[in-house]
Amino acid sequence: MSEKLSQEEFIKKAIVSLRKEGYKGIHTVYSGFNTAFKKYFDGENPVDATNKLAKEGKIVIRPVKGGVMLYLPEEAPIVKDIGDDALKKMGL
Repeated sequence: MSEKLSQEEFIKKAIVSLRKEGYKGIHTVYSGFNTAFKKYFDGENPVDATNKLAKEGKIVIRPVKGGVMLYLPEEAPIVKDIGDDALKKMGL
């Protein structure tokens, strides 16, 4: 068997391999990512690993119903800051 992937390599490969056609990211629960991560890394927590990579800017996490979506940084959807919109509407 070949050498084990690092957590970063595994997560990036999962994003590309597990996403459904027409989508740029994967849902961590519905795609099977969380379960696959735990099996591959002997029970390690996928939340810790993905949060670490997100803080380093290597992936992007977006909260969604039932979990989170994972994206590669260059493919993540742009999210408007609703706070800025609210301030603008308030004339502030």
